[in-house]
Amino acid sequence: MSEGVQREITQILHDWNSGDESAHERLLPFVYDELKRQARRLMSRERVDHTLQPTALVHEAFLRLAKQGGIDWQNRSHFYGIASRLMRQILIDHARQHGAAKRGFAQVHFSLDDVTIPVETRASSILALNEALDLLEALDERQAKIVEMRFFGGLSNTEIAEALDISERTVQRSWSVAKLWLYREMTNS
Repeated sequence: MSEGVQREITQILHDWNSGDESAHERLLPFVYDELKRQARRLMSRERVDHTLQPTALVHEAFLRLAKQGGIDWQNRSHFYGIASRLMRQILIDHARQHGAAKRGFAQVHFSLDDVTIPVETRASSILALNEALDLLEALDERQAKIVEMRFFGGLSNTEIAEALDISERTVQRSWSVAKLWLYREMTNS
C-alpha cells in the first residue's frame, strides 16, 4: 500500500473522528480488499456451502465498525486492529452457535499458526482460545492484543507494531511468550 493511500486512510479516519457521517462510506473502498484478505485467511478451506463466508464476515465487521461510536481512530493499523477484534467476536459468536447445536465438545485440536481448520471443526477450539485470551488479557493486555491481531486479523508483525506503537522485536517476543502461555493454558484445561 502506497504512502499516499495510507495517508488518505488516516485522513478519512480523522474525518470520521470529527463526525463526518460519510467518512465510513469513503473508507470502505480503501480498506475492503485488506479486510477481505484477512477474512479469506481466516475462512480458508471452508466448505463451499459454509454459512459464514469471507464476504459476510467482512460485511458484518464493517457494519459493526460503522455503528461504533467514540473510537478515536489513530491510523489505518489502529483501524485494522479494531477490525480484528470484531472479526474475532463474529467468529466466536458463530462458533458458540455451532457448539450449542452440538453439545459435548471434543478435545481442543489446533495450532495458533494454522487458521486453515474449518470453523465447524474447530468451534470448541475457538471458544477455548477465546476463554484463554480473556485470561491472558487480564494478565497482559498487550500480548492478548498481539494474538488477536495476528490470529483473528491476520496482521503482520510490522502492522501490529505500528498499531500498538512498539517495535517488531517486541511483537515477536510477545507473540512467542503468548503462544506458549496459551498452549499451556489450553492443554491444561
